[in-house]
Amino acid sequence: MEERKAIIVEGKSDKRRLLEVLDEDVDIFCTFGTSKADHLENLVDTGLYHRIYILTDADHAGEGLRLRLREYYPEACHIFTLRMYREVATTPLSELARQLGRAFFKVKTHDSSV
Repeated sequence: MEERKAIIVEGKSDKRRLLEVLDEDVDIFCTFGTSKADHLENLVDTGLYHRIYILTDADHAGEGLRLRLREYYPEACHIFTLRMYREVATTPLSELARQLGRAFFKVKTHDSSV
């Protein structure tokens, strides 16, 4: 049986960016910037996934959201974008592919200049 994976991101632009990089089926959930407890707690049905990953922006809001998500998904694996890119949506595809590859995702090959 194939392992089901989920990634939690902040918004639709982050999700679109990940879809450009991922080369496997992964469910991607958006928080839409909210940190409301009931929304975050019920965002992902943990019983359906072998692994849950959290990937938020490298800014104050993203780090705050990551801390809140850690409360509800303590077993989640954390993936980070570099602070120099600040946002998942503006991180070069090659860098996202590198970070996701380090987390054992299948990724598409991207030119490092993209």
